Amino acid sequence: MAFKVINPGLLSTVQDLGRPGYFHLGIPISGAMDRFALRAANLLVGNDEGAAALECVFLGPQLEFEIDATVAVTGADMPVRVDGEEKPGWTAFKVRAGQLLTFDYLKTGARIYIAISGGIATPLALGSRSTYPIGALGGVEGRPLAIGDIVPLGEGGGAAEGRSIPEGLRRMPGAPAALRVLPGLYWRLITEQSGRDFFDDEWKVAPEADRMGYRFRGGRPIQFEEREQPFGAGSDPSNIVDGCYPYGSIQVPGGTEPIVLHRDAVSGGGYFTLGAVISADMDFIGQLQPHTATRFVRVDMAAALEARKERRLLLEKVRAALS
Repeated sequence: MAFKVINPGLLSTVQDLGRPGYFHLGIPISGAMDRFALRAANLLVGNDEGAAALECVFLGPQLEFEIDATVAVTGADMPVRVDGEEKPGWTAFKVRAGQLLTFDYLKTGARIYIAISGGIATPLALGSRSTYPIGALGGVEGRPLAIGDIVPLGEGGGAAEGRSIPEGLRRMPGAPAALRVLPGLYWRLITEQSGRDFFDDEWKVAPEADRMGYRFRGGRPIQFEEREQPFGAGSDPSNIVDGCYPYGSIQVPGGTEPIVLHRDAVSGGGYFTLGAVISADMDFIGQLQPHTATRFVRVDMAAALEARKERRLLLEKVRAALS
């Protein structure tokens, strides 16, 4: 039971919900950049929500199926076709053995998630099938898909064709994108004016945006409070004595271009972090194209926890709609 990769697209990898528990060893959690879209795709085809699926960036793959399967594509708006016949997104559909799954050009968003009944059954690496290319872990030999790959599938009959997630429950970033931020331990290192500027300015996603992190440009440079640099921190005021980088941390090397650290980011280093994007908004980052206008919005812990609750309730609504 498998499918064959005729064309891998631009960057297609096997991803699930990641491998937590190894961050202290320098191994990131990895997994889907848009966890909601991955969960939704799996629910549509009758898989466990955390089953492995394909994450594809900007350009979709061409896949030939060796078996009959139920498929769903969620996330970005990238029209999907089966032997040339267009199929709806966020909806379960059937693919027969020998048929070809292909995609038109991307319309909005950045990443699609292709879930297949039974789930992708590549070998587990530290409890996850997620691909971490830098560490050569997970997926297909620890790398993105390549022409000719035969990707194994698990057992599963799949859910009924036509199951769909209502448009009101499909979660994508707005325009401009709004990313809520909780200031952190090192916020004290920047001036009050720079703190205001960071939230007042409109930023744009830089071309340097990938699974490790998203860089933003266009806002005013960060100014630092005068201080004597501690031993081992170096002379640049954005340097610190090495510290931990929580998931979603915003580092600003040299005080110029904020970088939000994402699924495959390192676990620590010597740049200060002014705070972190809240967990409820990290999925949105995975759907941002280069040059997308973005605003950072300051929130407190109560608002961050409420947003996490709202996200959990949205998932419960999706489950109920498909039950």
